Amino acid sequence: MEHHLPKLIIDLALILGAGAITTLIFKKIKQPLVLGYIIAGFLVGPHFSFVPNVADKESVKIWADIGVIFLLFSLGLEFSFKKLINVGGAASITAIVEIVAIMVLGYFVGQWMGWDMMNSIFLGGLLASSSTTIILRAFDELGVKRKNYARVVFGILIVEDIVVILLMVLLSTMAVSRQFDGIEMLMQFLKLIFFLALWFIFGIFLIPTLLRRVKKILDEETLLILSIGLCLGMVVLATEIGFSAELGAFVMGSILAETTSAEKIEHSLKPVKDLFGAVFFVSIGMMIEPASMYEYRWEIFIVTLLTIFGKLIFTSLGAILSGQPLKQSVQVGMSMAQIGEFAFIVASLGMSLKVTGDFLFPIAVGVSAITTFTTPYMIKYSDSFYQLIDRFMPQKMLKVIDRYSTGSQDIQKENKWKTLTKAYLSLILTNGIVSIGILFFIVYLRVYFILPFAQSRGWNSDLIDIGSFILTIVVSGPFLWAILVKKPANEIFSSIWTENRFARGPLLVLELSRFVVVVLLVGFILNFFFSGLITSIIVTLSVIIGLYLLSTKFNLFYSLIIKRFMFNLNERDIREQEKKQKKSIVQRNEFSLWDTHLTDFEVMPNAAYAGSKLSELAWREKYGINLAYIKRGDVMISIPTEEDKVFPFDKLGIIGTDEQLKNFEQQILQETIPVQDNSFKQEEVTLTKFTVSEESFLQDKTVKYLRSLTNGLVVGIERDDSKIVNPTSMSTFKADDVVWIVGNKKAITQLIESLETKSI
Repeated sequence: MEHHLPKLIIDLALILGAGAITTLIFKKIKQPLVLGYIIAGFLVGPHFSFVPNVADKESVKIWADIGVIFLLFSLGLEFSFKKLINVGGAASITAIVEIVAIMVLGYFVGQWMGWDMMNSIFLGGLLASSSTTIILRAFDELGVKRKNYARVVFGILIVEDIVVILLMVLLSTMAVSRQFDGIEMLMQFLKLIFFLALWFIFGIFLIPTLLRRVKKILDEETLLILSIGLCLGMVVLATEIGFSAELGAFVMGSILAETTSAEKIEHSLKPVKDLFGAVFFVSIGMMIEPASMYEYRWEIFIVTLLTIFGKLIFTSLGAILSGQPLKQSVQVGMSMAQIGEFAFIVASLGMSLKVTGDFLFPIAVGVSAITTFTTPYMIKYSDSFYQLIDRFMPQKMLKVIDRYSTGSQDIQKENKWKTLTKAYLSLILTNGIVSIGILFFIVYLRVYFILPFAQSRGWNSDLIDIGSFILTIVVSGPFLWAILVKKPANEIFSSIWTENRFARGPLLVLELSRFVVVVLLVGFILNFFFSGLITSIIVTLSVIIGLYLLSTKFNLFYSLIIKRFMFNLNERDIREQEKKQKKSIVQRNEFSLWDTHLTDFEVMPNAAYAGSKLSELAWREKYGINLAYIKRGDVMISIPTEEDKVFPFDKLGIIGTDEQLKNFEQQILQETIPVQDNSFKQEEVTLTKFTVSEESFLQDKTVKYLRSLTNGLVVGIERDDSKIVNPTSMSTFKADDVVWIVGNKKAITQLIESLETKSI
């Protein structure tokens, strides 16, 4: 019986087989796998005839589109909106300067080469983003990941990611109209920002709560299916509203990035992303036409120079403008001089929309391949390049840059007015966006569900409008109330009001603006359901009076909503902080040293560690316990040194918490038994604490110095709210330190008495 495999399965065998071979080779030669996939695509594509070619290109294209969705979803999972907020001014300013400058320059270079407007615009767009993958690989190989300038580079990459996502939406809009309309682009941008904020607010409020509720029944499989379902659901929603599928995938990824399940989702999604991502990059390689790349070799050369020198110059300039020192600015600029994965996506977007020529894609591939190989050398020789600039640049200019870098820090300080204005804007914008979002949702239900249902039964449409309006006001009421009544930064407001009576006028204007915004929002809502000026005025005033009368209930409800939202937004950070604290407790043995006690153990004759030096056993470093003494027959060794050994039948005085002692016994002393016989003078060794006063001679003295006085072992220091467990011998004491020490009781008692009499 003859069987015929679908062409898609044969094509997938070709794609993944070629991809596997090329990635193995590229792993061996330590080059980015993306280039390996692209070469694999070229090998199985229509322009290389020495191996079988892919037959069903349309099906592969669908898989490639799915690949882009998962790539953007995965990028969103790594992104987190809070990362963008925490990026800082230096990275943000640098990124904006670099992106705007390189896009404008790219456009004019395209025009200079004789390209039309859309090809030139897309050239600028594909130059906007550097390659995170290539930069991270180069940083790892060169060992510069921990350097100060690397932190700025990572911040720039975060800003670039979000800017390129927005750019793709704007390029798609421009491609439809095929012209640059400033007003239309501005409206699209505002629409984009509005929906991004709306999705983020509602997503953070709903999705983490959903994941918490079903946490007990979520395993790895169901979590993967749920996250993919949410991703594709947002993709559908984004495309229905008029945005790209990539934007929807990125937004859902960034929302899930704020949940405690982000790492699990990312881990579960990785094989899926790798599979479809490989198909995407292979499909890119299938579009490479060697003849076309050779034909446009000079364009590739020009754009490569533009990428390397343009990004170097403008990124360095942006870093200088943001207040970075010249050396760090040059290092940042040379790290960013390449294009990467987003360039392929932007170029593919232009081709799919049929607004760019076929030549733009091979140019993007050629430039990316060249700059991938140059990036490690650019980073490696950035110090040498800075020294060259330092040698030839006029000293006067160097001093100006240095003074600017030093003085720019003052610009970043926030005064009270700036803080207050930001608080008011945040309150008005977030609650206003939520109110409008609720309106749009209810209007959508009214148009597509409620009205058709009512009309089919002959109900009065006016009653439907009244009911829809009342429902909108009730649901959005807490948010309208917050704009009208809630006091953001109340302490700062009161401080400005008290300190400067001339500032009271602007403060009143600021308060009045809240009332105006609520009136405009209520009027905007009314416009969807009623007409007539008198009706609008009466209803608006009635709503505002109602907000005041129901102030207490709205306040309670709003507080619950905000509490839930802030918990969902910060839950991941809270859980991570708790994990860090627990990990720190285990690693640094901060089990509350202050609950430690002294316990005796006996070394059995067949103990594996018998005869070993304490330095070899390293019990303190491994388990956090301290050895106070070794009693060997009638000989007491108080505070043993690293050279002392442990022998059979020794009685060991071990200091630690219950948890530490239990862990120590299970791991090391499995063949020992606790000693119950305390007939020897255990009081000779004691664990106690004392406080270093402001007049104490121990201030600024080292732990080593204290040990020389008492032969005691300092096992902990309490300083302010921190606890230093097992301090090093060179650690110094400060006033008000609480010092925990173990040693000879008589010697320690004499020390404490001398501290009280301020003598020794």
